[in-house]
Amino acid sequence: MGSYYIPIKYLMQKMTDYEVRLAPPITKKTLELGSKYAPDFVCIPFKYNLGNYIEAAEKGANVFAQTGGGCRFGYYYEPQSDILKRLGFKFDFHYLSEEGGKLTIGSVYRALKEMNGGKLSKLKFLYHGLITINLIRYIDKLEQITRENVGFEVKKKSFEKVHKEMIKSFSETSGLFNLKRRYKKVKKQLKKLEVNKPEDCLKVGIIGELFLVMEPFSNFNIEKELAKMGVEVHRETTLTYLLFSKPRNRKKLLRQTEGYLKKVLSGDAIDNVAHAKEMCEHGIDGIIHIKPFACIPEVGAIPIIDKIVHDHDVPAIYLSFDSQTSEEGIRTRLEAFYDMINMRKENKKWNII
Repeated sequence: MGSYYIPIKYLMQKMTDYEVRLAPPITKKTLELGSKYAPDFVCIPFKYNLGNYIEAAEKGANVFAQTGGGCRFGYYYEPQSDILKRLGFKFDFHYLSEEGGKLTIGSVYRALKEMNGGKLSKLKFLYHGLITINLIRYIDKLEQITRENVGFEVKKKSFEKVHKEMIKSFSETSGLFNLKRRYKKVKKQLKKLEVNKPEDCLKVGIIGELFLVMEPFSNFNIEKELAKMGVEVHRETTLTYLLFSKPRNRKKLLRQTEGYLKKVLSGDAIDNVAHAKEMCEHGIDGIIHIKPFACIPEVGAIPIIDKIVHDHDVPAIYLSFDSQTSEEGIRTRLEAFYDMINMRKENKKWNII
């Protein structure tokens, strides 16, 4: 899921005695494998995950670990484990969350200790856990700088080059202070890159289901496509938000959605309602909502988001993804959406609308 394999790989290498192997990068083959063996009605993140497991198992992986979530994601590990067994793979499957999908420090510690044969000191867990947390936070901070500026780079692929250097550098992290130095170095490199960014540039917010929002291949690289059009991209859904900000601000989310929600919605739905409202109040030019086909929490959130964008006179587009979704179809809709919000912005300058 995006660049987050770096902290997860670090965590597993430091907390267990296993040989940690990276699964092959996600490709069309990954989705084809997942779709072939998954139930037709299941959401597309399930199919991507299953395809990841199959490709990893074919390369020799025999220990898997998974966390849960606030929707059907919390139950993925059971049917996925059954499917893999029916395909003839032999493996151990560990669940990092508590029953019901809640991820806590305690549940992660217990799962990792079990994976390590019942041996894992709390001091070791806390130290390497802290480095893992910082890896996640630093990745999110640096990628946010990129999202806001890459569309205006003077030298093509300059941000992409620094991002690759970040991946390599963070993968070689050896300690807390070492990581901080690496982070400052990459941040300095990003800040030095030359950009030609107008003050009134187009700003687009991306909201939706967490996997499709954070995994570029699954959404056909929407952020890169927007950057090519000269758009500043905003996205609140990151692993930092989901793991650290959201659990502390559950009550605040309901206050943020006052006037539109009276009760908490499941999954990422309440977050997306809150983010849509916040983006509209802070001058966003358009909102893109991404969801898996038939994702019940997001289907419930769409009418509410539609009311918010209507009240604030902000255009929104809703994109639904499944294994049959056409990349060209998504790109065509994206280009049309860009043309529309760009025209609106130009017309507002001349008081035409």
